[in-house]
Amino acid sequence: MAGGFVAPGFERVRDAFEAGLAEELGAGFAALRNGEVVVNLWGGWADRAQTRPWTHDTIVPVYSTTKGVSAMVMAWLVDRGLLNYEAATASVWPEFGAHGKDRVTVAQTLAHQAGVPGFLEPIDPDLWLDPPACAAAIAALAPLWPPGSASGYHPLTWGYIAGELAQRASGRSLGTILREEICAPLGIDFSIGTPESQHARAAEMKKPTQAGAFGEITAPRKAAFFTKWAAPVRGSTQWRRIEIPSANGHGTALGVAQLYEIYATGGSMGGAQVLSPDAFAQLTEQRWRGDDLVLPFNMDWRTGVVGNSNGFYGPNAGTCGHSGMGGSVGFGDPVAGISVGYVMNRQSHHIMGDPRSLKLIDALYSCV
Repeated sequence: MAGGFVAPGFERVRDAFEAGLAEELGAGFAALRNGEVVVNLWGGWADRAQTRPWTHDTIVPVYSTTKGVSAMVMAWLVDRGLLNYEAATASVWPEFGAHGKDRVTVAQTLAHQAGVPGFLEPIDPDLWLDPPACAAAIAALAPLWPPGSASGYHPLTWGYIAGELAQRASGRSLGTILREEICAPLGIDFSIGTPESQHARAAEMKKPTQAGAFGEITAPRKAAFFTKWAAPVRGSTQWRRIEIPSANGHGTALGVAQLYEIYATGGSMGGAQVLSPDAFAQLTEQRWRGDDLVLPFNMDWRTGVVGNSNGFYGPNAGTCGHSGMGGSVGFGDPVAGISVGYVMNRQSHHIMGDPRSLKLIDALYSCV
């Protein structure tokens, strides 16, 4: 049985969630509509040995679903005049201009157009656990395509670039801004850079049993995903503690839904105006539409978040969201006034559009 609640009229979501627990180890699903929590469900197990029940405050790494949260923080910096989307990334971070990357803008960089999705040449995987050193190594890379000419998903490097830009522009880390300006004031259970005191609440992840279907392993795909050094060892104390704004946000399903509410409201969250209309418009402006060089999809890239061209985030075209490795999802739908968070610890091989989340999303919209 699931814990939590659904508002009257949303009982089908509980039915779908409880039926879906057979496919899960543990999971949570939450939704807000017009600022009110209408679904907040959890169930299953927080550990692989199935000794620790998933509870209301179990947190889980959401991997790339973190990016939509980080993109909002970058927009917060733009709103305050600390960053300019149309300025060159190298104007904030001169070293990033190496090897012809000097003209790529902040907006293009956040829309996965900078040409540095990973390291083709070997690195020590522990480099990912040292964000300043890793950012410096990324800045020194030669791009794998002319920057600005195409998009190619940057699964990990995106976060080190965003984090370095935030630090240089504001003097604070991206995770610190998120905590001090948004999550703490609004009581949202989500963090990028999770204190060790909170690690006991974190769910253990169960890796997928097969790889995602990326197609031909081109150089951009190899750099992004298919080397022995493409990612750090995840789940360690150090990995949870450091900030990787592309990949290691930790939170509850409700925390994800609360943060993605900003995409449903045009810039507000929990009744507070977080972004001005102009900053929100820039955040959600389409920056690239076309076949991605890394992901096997035609992508609608906004400024660090994904437009709903593939229908993974409900039925409405105005929705923006992001998916995370293994299945997590966050999105905000301004047409229906809905925001959603789905988290789980049994990871699947689906790159985007995990059937588990789609069933829950379909059930949700059938109640609206």
